[in-house]
Amino acid sequence: MSHVLVFGASGTVGSELSRGLAAQGERVVEVTSRPPRTANQVQADLVTGAGLRAAFEGADRAFLLAPPGHVNQDELLGPVIDEAHARGLKKVVLMSAMGANADEGAPLRKAEMRLEASGLAYNIIRPNWFMQNFNTYWLQGIVQQATVALPVGTAKGSFIDARDIAAVAAKLLTSDTFANRDFDLTGPTALDHDAVAALLSREAGRIISFRDITPEAMLEGLLAAGMPKPYSQFLVVILGYFKAGYSERTTDAVAQILGRAPGSFERYAHDHRAFWAA
Repeated sequence: MSHVLVFGASGTVGSELSRGLAAQGERVVEVTSRPPRTANQVQADLVTGAGLRAAFEGADRAFLLAPPGHVNQDELLGPVIDEAHARGLKKVVLMSAMGANADEGAPLRKAEMRLEASGLAYNIIRPNWFMQNFNTYWLQGIVQQATVALPVGTAKGSFIDARDIAAVAAKLLTSDTFANRDFDLTGPTALDHDAVAALLSREAGRIISFRDITPEAMLEGLLAAGMPKPYSQFLVVILGYFKAGYSERTTDAVAQILGRAPGSFERYAHDHRAFWAA
């Protein structure tokens, strides 16, 4: 049995990963920036570094990702990677994002390279846009206006189910078969947002539409929702990459690691239909 630290354990992927590892009999310690609520949680703040060293006590494996809302991911993840190295962890899995390795000056890529150079056994997973964005980040517009409003035009994305990301992370954390490799994770097919809206409509029992908006309108909406300006600008930039077609590619990484195909958007929409139902 391994002692696995899961950073971001309250998030979309981290919560699924924690449940999956526990079901496999692993000892899971959830790292949270808030005061612990259960015996298997420890508090650590990646922004300030408080509690980081104590969180690693007894750990032999770790799942890492940068906290949302920050664009200096390398500065936040660097000390975590260094602590993992100092503790001699057996395996570290870092969740980055598809396309992060296109620019070696990008903060996420700097974090990846720091892990690659650390001497630790590692894996880097770069998932494409989450299917779960439609029941989290984009949910308010769907519920209130029956609209998915994004500056992406007719471009397609090979959206991936976060449950598959978590399953991949669990496999990589508990196996050395794929050590020291990186993987771009995608869903099985690429869809534009009109197709996505149609699938959501079918499950919701009402019409949900896609509306293309300008990057300026997107930025304004993010800021109005209280998101920090640097991170809002970052999201608008990467949505621009989506519109340019960079999110359409599919890979066989999920099937290669798990021995099965990734879940479809149809399955995701059906499983989460209560979020959009009339």
